[in-house]
Amino acid sequence: MAETIAPHGGTLINREVTGAQRQSLLEKAEKLPKIRLHDFEVSDLDMLACGALSPLQGFMGKAELEGTLEAMRLPNGSIWSLPIVLARPKDQVGRVGAGDEVALTDADGNVLAVLHVEEQYEHDQDRHAKLAFGTGDEGHPGVARIKGLMGNVGLGGKVSVVNRVKYKDFNEHRLDPAQTRAKFAELGWKTVVAFQTRNPIHRAHEYLTKVALEIVDGLLVHPLVGDTKGDDVPAAVRMECYKVLLENYYPKKSVMLSVFPAAMRYGGPREAIFHALCRKNYGVTHFIVGRDHAGVKDREGKSYYGDYDAQNIFERFKPEELGIQIFKFEHTYFDKRTGGMVSFKTAPANAEAVSVSGTKLREMLQKGEIPPPEVTRPEVAQVLIKAMRAK
Repeated sequence: MAETIAPHGGTLINREVTGAQRQSLLEKAEKLPKIRLHDFEVSDLDMLACGALSPLQGFMGKAELEGTLEAMRLPNGSIWSLPIVLARPKDQVGRVGAGDEVALTDADGNVLAVLHVEEQYEHDQDRHAKLAFGTGDEGHPGVARIKGLMGNVGLGGKVSVVNRVKYKDFNEHRLDPAQTRAKFAELGWKTVVAFQTRNPIHRAHEYLTKVALEIVDGLLVHPLVGDTKGDDVPAAVRMECYKVLLENYYPKKSVMLSVFPAAMRYGGPREAIFHALCRKNYGVTHFIVGRDHAGVKDREGKSYYGDYDAQNIFERFKPEELGIQIFKFEHTYFDKRTGGMVSFKTAPANAEAVSVSGTKLREMLQKGEIPPPEVTRPEVAQVLIKAMRAK
């Protein structure tokens, strides 16, 4: 069966090298200057390797960064909303510049790739943060990452990946874009909707994914398992929640679980576009964007983004440019009066919402209490209770 959707930019990029070329680069890397990557950069590199970040072939140069920040466009006009940047303080970069090569390593010093430097440029961390995230507040985890872990010198250029990341978890669910595309074809899915999540799936999420599934051939539950902030539910716990939920409450023939190796940026509307374009590379034709997609709250508990900013931002682009259809969902909850799930769009005027605050939910789980089944499935609650007790 032919692929039903083209990768972003038309070609699925592959920056992994093998055979004699790999061996030559590994030998060369021993003598090259080295840059140790942070966890979020390791995720970026691995996604560059397999084409998840197509059409990017490496870390952005100045023109790519500026186009992304100013207009959410690459120099060739393609939509791109979040920077993929490698930047360090000047004293860590030295005189590395155009025509040079740098070995990129993980935290243990293992060589992962060679960066073929095309340019060294000034990286304005404050400007990057402000334009990418709409704030300079270091309480925002994306801003804190830029100001705390990057630097004022950017290195742009293509990468040649000599060693893919050796993950110790979820390996049976780590499918590259070429693999998900092949799986969709094997299953006979011509239309596929992806659901992005960094949290356990509660009843409202279950409802909207099933509504979306009514319209397409298959559902890809695609949780983000890269770097997240410390108070997010750990990926291992979330994966157990997804598995028990899919086993008991979803049709096996039309649902697939695979992981998304990206680091979370908490970029709200810009990250919603980024998530959609990446899923397009995985062969997905439709993407779910709910209320406050990829949002995050400040120290006072106020969101950095409006409730529907992540949906409204898609109106800036023509559907044919995006190349992936967006399902926009209202806030959804269980209504006592109608006895079912409703949204702001479908709820009667006298709806009675069954809701539990995040604080109350955590208190119940810590005590070993099962929340109302209208909020979360009991099997999911049991996984969370077990995890909290272990912690």
